[in-house]
Amino acid sequence: MKYIYLGWTTTGRMNYAREWHTASVLTNGKVLVTGGFGEGGAGRLNSAELYDPSTETWITTDSLKYPRSGHTASVLTSGKVLVIGGLGENGSLNSAELYDPLVGLWITTGPMKYGRQWHTGSLLSNGKVLVIGGMNESGGGLKSTELYDPSTGTWTTTDNLKYSRNGHTASLLTNGKVLIAGGLSDHGGLNSAELYDPSTEIWTITGKMNYARNLHTASVLANGKVLVTGGFGKSGRLNSSELYDPSTGTWTITGNMNYPRDYHTASVLANGKVLVTGGENLFGLLNTAELYDPSTEIWTTTGNMNSARNLHTASVLTNGKVLIAGGDNYIVLNSAELYQSF
Repeated sequence: MKYIYLGWTTTGRMNYAREWHTASVLTNGKVLVTGGFGEGGAGRLNSAELYDPSTETWITTDSLKYPRSGHTASVLTSGKVLVIGGLGENGSLNSAELYDPLVGLWITTGPMKYGRQWHTGSLLSNGKVLVIGGMNESGGGLKSTELYDPSTGTWTTTDNLKYSRNGHTASLLTNGKVLIAGGLSDHGGLNSAELYDPSTEIWTITGKMNYARNLHTASVLANGKVLVTGGFGKSGRLNSSELYDPSTGTWTITGNMNYPRDYHTASVLANGKVLVTGGENLFGLLNTAELYDPSTEIWTTTGNMNSARNLHTASVLTNGKVLIAGGDNYIVLNSAELYQSF
């Protein structure tokens, strides 16, 4: 049975309940979900599954070589998916794996120099993948960054961050540079931001955010600016939002969300608006969703999700709909739902 609620419809359930997983839109339009943390003592998962938007169903595919949560997944220019690091059964992982959609199989590729979790991974315009920061198995923050070259299947270390951080965001700007913002260091929350230039492989400091935050989101808008939303700050969960302008290297405050939240998702829609979903605040888990209009810098509420959730994924499908999968609602969820803007 399908349920419809103001722009949201339920869709097929995943075969496995999961949170802290990844979701990647493949070149064939299907969505690959990998790993995460399972329900009922299942622990970290090595399972992977595919969502087909044409049938709204999930099928299992080849399992990861290593169970992992808090990892990253990047769709390479070849169409393969690179899964990196995360938390395994025995601590932070340095292993990486490649999924080939044409054959539906995983293979191991070169390991990183450092095991890490809660890091970010960004596909650069040159086809390499930049992995940034994160946390090591002892809980310490990392300054190290590494580059994966798909042509050789190997990693090389590159310039260190100015500040160790995890729980940050990473955004590929239209000029090819990578902006990282916020996160947690060993000394607390950060409002600092840094820029990576692939042509020089060097990090430089850029303007500071107005608010320190971690567990926030960052979205590159059609105008090239970066919208940062919510997260956890010095006074608790935030409803504030800020815009980074790459042309000036500065941040400006923009409209506040209607609800403070962290552990939420943000998706740039085909119409240029940004959809924020779920998360958590002082009063518990959220089923609320909001839309940011860059032309007015105002947030408006949209229909609520069918299930409150955090630690979920959000994927913009090729048909323009947004697929929400899994997460936590005091139990780990296998449910999924679709958002369509009107």
